[in-house]
Amino acid sequence: MSIPLFDPETGLLPPGEHAATWDDVLDRFGWNSVRRRQLDGLSEALELLSEAGCSRVWLNGSFVTAKDEPGDFDAVWDPHQVDTIAIDPIFFDLSNHRDAQKERFGGELFPDWVESSSGLRFAEFFQHDRSGASKGIIVIELKGTTK
Repeated sequence: MSIPLFDPETGLLPPGEHAATWDDVLDRFGWNSVRRRQLDGLSEALELLSEAGCSRVWLNGSFVTAKDEPGDFDAVWDPHQVDTIAIDPIFFDLSNHRDAQKERFGGELFPDWVESSSGLRFAEFFQHDRSGASKGIIVIELKGTTK
């Protein structure tokens, strides 16, 4: 799989969902120490989600742009087939601007529920910038490949 190039004017991925393996994500988005630290946190989160039965995560935010030092990553996880007893409760803690998630993983992870202001599921909501223009996100199929 190949992640498309960033748009040279906007620094964004082309619109749509771009499938990637964990190795693709490491190679493409881990170009400095800030990003590698964020990938370490994301790896932990993906491992926990995978263990609970999650099969797919969408990666978004400034992390999937040309920005050298994004503040964090944003991700959406597929709640279908997830064992709600086995999953770490932190994945349902969306309080205080997801501070607990940011502290533990270095980013925010939303279940693919409906985003209240738009009426869209988060995986679709995150495919638009703040002005409503379409942008690309990364889709990672989880198969225990984050280690």
